[in-house]
Amino acid sequence: MNADIILIITLSIILLISPFISNLLKLPISMVEITLGSVAAASGLLHENESFKLLAEVGFLYLMLLAGMEVNLKELLKLDKNIIKKGLLFLAVLYILSIISVGIFGFSKIFIAILPLISIGLILSIQQEIGKFPFLDLALKIGVIGELISILVLTIISGYFEFGLSTDLLFNIGMLFGFLVILGIVFVLFRAILWWFPHLKHYLMPGVDKYHQDVRIAISLFFIMIAVMLVLHLDVVLGAFVVGVFLTTFFDHNHNLEHKLSPFGFGFLITIFFVHVGSSINIKAINLSMISDALFVTFLMLLLRILSAFIFIKELGFKNASLFGMSLSMPLTLLIATATLAYHNHTISSYWYTVLVFTAVLEVIIVMLGVKFINKLKFQKKG
Repeated sequence: MNADIILIITLSIILLISPFISNLLKLPISMVEITLGSVAAASGLLHENESFKLLAEVGFLYLMLLAGMEVNLKELLKLDKNIIKKGLLFLAVLYILSIISVGIFGFSKIFIAILPLISIGLILSIQQEIGKFPFLDLALKIGVIGELISILVLTIISGYFEFGLSTDLLFNIGMLFGFLVILGIVFVLFRAILWWFPHLKHYLMPGVDKYHQDVRIAISLFFIMIAVMLVLHLDVVLGAFVVGVFLTTFFDHNHNLEHKLSPFGFGFLITIFFVHVGSSINIKAINLSMISDALFVTFLMLLLRILSAFIFIKELGFKNASLFGMSLSMPLTLLIATATLAYHNHTISSYWYTVLVFTAVLEVIIVMLGVKFINKLKFQKKG
């Protein structure tokens, strides 16, 4: 049978059985999808395919779109200044602890960028599992700043590897900051337009809409922004996230939009992304030494975030502060992207590349299980 047909059938079966296995074993569905992807790839049922890879990339960007829709910029700007200060302090402590850890354990200098990486995309998967909680809401808000810093660092590292210390690197960094400034201007202008013409948002996204105009606008903006980021040679992850923030900030009257977009993501595209991540792990190449190093890096990244999160112990308490830190410990794609860049530029060996990919997956599994378990303990104590 043709390999591509086998791939399609395998993906279809994983899509079908994942929810049943998740419910049966009481495991996060993302963990089940990653595991099934790894097993299927090791069995020869999944192989690297351009269409499979493209769907997975779109799936991750779609996840970032939905993650952005959890952040209302108007509410974020109203956030208590003390919380913002503590959020920035949390990130500063995280970077300082990462630098100290690199010195103590003798890691490559690239780990200064790797250890504090933050991505909020998978917080949405936690929320899908356990529901909305204050520590997750705070993690999303502080995580936005952390992810922006991570993307800035990744863009600078990417530019350094591509251009070296040159004017081209400075131009690439300037392009990123210029984009952020233009983005800020667009947000302010659109806010002013809606103030002068308040009915415009209802015209663009009406309450009763048989043509699903709101979904069409959301998907159109999603792909247009991806195209813009590709033209500017900037990280498309930032573009997808920005579209989500834009939709929630200016069209918050449409409470059904997220519910319309989520099923297609979590029921198809995002599942393909998790399966692809699992398939990228070469189970046969993993040995005890790699597992040991991956576990060490995983728990180090977790520990650094939990220690930094104690800055919020007054607001959240010990347990929820720990959960807050854990929730920000899944920079899956950013970690794999940074590891890939470092490996291709001979900053790390193939051994450490495999360790970091395995670490990225381990973090998802451990955090998803850990948050679910600790959160359940909290309810038992309350009851």
